[in-house]
Amino acid sequence: MEIVTDLLKILLPGGLAVYGMYIVTVSFLKKEWEKRVLELKTKSSDTLLPIRLQAAERLCLLLERITPNNLVRRVNQGGLTAIELHSLLINEVREEFNHNLSQQVYFSEEAWEDVRNSVEQVITLVNRANKGLSQEALGIELAKRIFQLSLENENDVIARARKKIKSEIQVYF
Repeated sequence: MEIVTDLLKILLPGGLAVYGMYIVTVSFLKKEWEKRVLELKTKSSDTLLPIRLQAAERLCLLLERITPNNLVRRVNQGGLTAIELHSLLINEVREEFNHNLSQQVYFSEEAWEDVRNSVEQVITLVNRANKGLSQEALGIELAKRIFQLSLENENDVIARARKKIKSEIQVYF
């Protein structure tokens, strides 16, 4: 029995010392790991922030360019028929959107969904304005209807999408 007591007198302090060293080592390694992760995040944000800002600029520009008033003023060349103008407007919106598809990786699903909804709303608005026009209608008639429908539209998804993009970027400032 005395051997067991002597053995415990030796092993218990030794075990406690080893356990204490284990706790200190694990704590040290955990702090070092957190420090490296923080350094990596800092380096990543230094690289990613300018790219995200550029992506936000591009998406805001997309939203501005597809705003019905800006879109019609930019695309309408005068002397076009309503059918030609309709085709040009739809193609312009789709090209703008396709040109900026890659920007979605820098934003939340919610923000990107707002951008997509904006594009779809503009296409729907242009299609609604074209509906009911005669085959011989001039482009100016389509433009007037687009302006009228955009004024009547209470749900401005373009402004909401722009606001969402800006709010996601504001986090960094």
